[in-house]
Amino acid sequence: MRPPAPLPDELRSRPFHVRRAAELGVTRGRLGARDLSAPFRGVRAVARPAGLLDLCRAYAERMPERHVFGHETAAGLWGLPLPSRAPLPLHVSAPAPLRQPRVSGVVGHRLGSGIRTTHLAGLPLVAAADAWCQLAAALGHDDLVSAGDRLVGWRSPLVALDEIDAAIERFGPRHGAKRLRAARGDIRPGSASRRETRLRLRVLRAGFPEPELNAPIRLGAGWTAHGDLVFRQYGVLLEYDGEQHREDEVQFHRDVERLNDLAADGWIVIRVGRRLPPARALDQLERALRARGWHGIRVR
Repeated sequence: MRPPAPLPDELRSRPFHVRRAAELGVTRGRLGARDLSAPFRGVRAVARPAGLLDLCRAYAERMPERHVFGHETAAGLWGLPLPSRAPLPLHVSAPAPLRQPRVSGVVGHRLGSGIRTTHLAGLPLVAAADAWCQLAAALGHDDLVSAGDRLVGWRSPLVALDEIDAAIERFGPRHGAKRLRAARGDIRPGSASRRETRLRLRVLRAGFPEPELNAPIRLGAGWTAHGDLVFRQYGVLLEYDGEQHREDEVQFHRDVERLNDLAADGWIVIRVGRRLPPARALDQLERALRARGWHGIRVR
């Protein structure tokens, strides 16, 4: 079997629309060759799109003007944590009076008035805080809080808290508005992961004091450490122990040094992970807090 004819250079490195290929002299038969994938109707790609960003770039080749990625797709592009990581279907919104898309692999939406849009990585999409608001109809409380915590997350926040408030006001009385306001009450700056957020919510529901998130701790050894959930008044630290720390030898030894210096300064460190599930960690947290003078009531 003869190998397929080579494509023009312009079409080799990115997805392309069949109309553009025809303009460059590519035949219909060549467009149907087995070395090309067809992620969406009218779109071809040399390499099959592997993830959300690649799929969005492929769909963008046929996306009508003024349409934008929204809902779970926009949230995924912004890096918000979601219960499901499946990239398909894509969620695409169209402003009135444009028709919503009807394409296999795509869910069409009406872009509500007041919803802000922007561009990210060259793609049109709903702004980060507005995309979070659009999740309210699909996510439960803890998942919505986890996504909101990422908006104002540690080291690389996407927005400020007042921008979330403004987005909620723009969202108005749409479906999910009550969930948004309830979730907003539990959003805190400083979380570094979805697991940290869910651990914090369990801590608060159990009646424990509210911790500082990824707060700096000045150590007697002369350097500053950061702790996931810091109960500074009681000298107690609750940490989510990610498995990647054990697989990274350099990080593992840094953690050992940090834990030793914390212990030397009198901190009690409780690590939560696969080897210590949250339920047992909360028991240990209660004992540690009470040993340091906490007299609150634990809720079970």
